[in-house]
Amino acid sequence: MAASSASRSCLFLAGLVLILLSLSSLTSLANEAESDESVFSSGATQQQLHVAPAKPTRYLLYDINPGEGFNLRRDVYMRIANLVKALNEVEPWILVLPPWGRLYHWKSRGLNQLKIPWSTFFEVLSLSYHIPVIEYEDYIKVTGEPQIDLVYHLQNYAEGWTDGKWEEKIDERDCIDNQLYKKNSDGKYRGWFWGYSKTYANEFKCLSVQAMAGQMLPILTKNTSVRSVFLDRAEKLLHDRFSSPAYWSARRSLRFAKHLRDIGDEFRRINLDSNDEKDKTEVIDDWREMRKEPNSAIGGPYIAAHLRRQDYARNNRKDVPSLQNAAEHLKKLLKKHKLKKLFISTDAPKFEIKELKDHLTGYEVYNYVPPKAVLENFMDGGVAIIDQWICAHARYFIGTGTSTFSFRIHEERQILGFDPKMTYNRFCGDGESDSCDQPTVWNIQW
Repeated sequence: MAASSASRSCLFLAGLVLILLSLSSLTSLANEAESDESVFSSGATQQQLHVAPAKPTRYLLYDINPGEGFNLRRDVYMRIANLVKALNEVEPWILVLPPWGRLYHWKSRGLNQLKIPWSTFFEVLSLSYHIPVIEYEDYIKVTGEPQIDLVYHLQNYAEGWTDGKWEEKIDERDCIDNQLYKKNSDGKYRGWFWGYSKTYANEFKCLSVQAMAGQMLPILTKNTSVRSVFLDRAEKLLHDRFSSPAYWSARRSLRFAKHLRDIGDEFRRINLDSNDEKDKTEVIDDWREMRKEPNSAIGGPYIAAHLRRQDYARNNRKDVPSLQNAAEHLKKLLKKHKLKKLFISTDAPKFEIKELKDHLTGYEVYNYVPPKAVLENFMDGGVAIIDQWICAHARYFIGTGTSTFSFRIHEERQILGFDPKMTYNRFCGDGESDSCDQPTVWNIQW
């Protein structure tokens, strides 16, 4: 028993010595790591190890000129998303998705189209495959209050271009126009903030900008260290490289919400004899794994047309065809492609849609009219996406020149693998020749 007890005592002491030696080594290692001079050697190779505390996560918020439409806002998202992508190479940033609401073209009555989360229209998980994102109301929960540390209002230069030349630059300047954000008696800046009346900012500055979005990186990482920064009028910042691989990664991540795609798919199946298997337009859940070859998609047995009317017809009369001329052109396309079905996406009033259909007697002409439940749940933005999704699956698509609604359909069809010749087409206006210039083709860059 005595020998056994002595043996256990020796083992205990030996273990204690090993623990103390290990702690001593770790302490020594940590002390060396704190020194900028320290190195770890392995043979002839030396690697310097710097140990520093993890950097806190920062948040970037943004908004756009209230007058801009749904599809331009999607474009600005891509610019800001790739800015956040670059910021994350320096330190951790999360993009706060600006709630949707109060857009000019959303005119349905009786709907509270305000404070709409991105998940209503897009797959937020898909966005997160490109950059870290968070909905605004989740941002409030995470940070504990509806507070923004700093607002940068982006504006033009008061003097315009220097010597008539555009040059890239950003400067802090006095504000040159009336702001939506005002300092209250409590010292906080309050304003629109997507309709959230309790949201406020602690600081407000104006930046004159003439630059690509990436030029904000040093300002956000070196000129300020606050936790949250809000870029107001973010449309002032341009794409760093339009149609680059980074552009297309951001664009491909902007995947429509599945509940909206499902509605569009059902409409295709019932009315247009169209489904993904026959049309060769299958979608993979993770867009990063999806790479369709050009011309691989066939599309459903119908032509889709986006025909802008209302303000566009009033303000761009040279570029917009009359309803009769649009119908005549569509007849030629239907005969050329030996198709009998036509899907029309338009903002035209009901009487103009009827007139257009009257000009197309002998063909099956469809447009999507949302049931009450769809309109109430997904609002005008969701209905527009359903229209775009149906257009994106047609055998042939023709759009309206310079319309961002049509341009987004071009991109969607590129992603699905359609022939550009069956995609990049537009109506010629009554003030143009029948051989008017067609849209520029922007191929996906991988």
